[in-house]
Amino acid sequence: MNAVKVAAIVLIVAGVLGLAYGGFTYTKGTHETKLGPIELSVKDKETVNVPVWAGAGAILIGGALLVFGSRKA
Repeated sequence: MNAVKVAAIVLIVAGVLGLAYGGFTYTKGTHETKLGPIELSVKDKETVNVPVWAGAGAILIGGALLVFGSRKA
């Protein structure tokens, strides 16, 4: 399997996941401090929304690469 087909499959899978879930959430540690024996930390939850057009575009581009990417000129 060549690199173009792998990239096409990754784009298609990412597009489908983007459409299915609509975004993802991750936790980011922002502040940590140590006051003697006491340790404090603050963690923020960040949410990234994936637009519908980006998911659909990834599927279309991945499909086009899968179909036309392996053809030689």
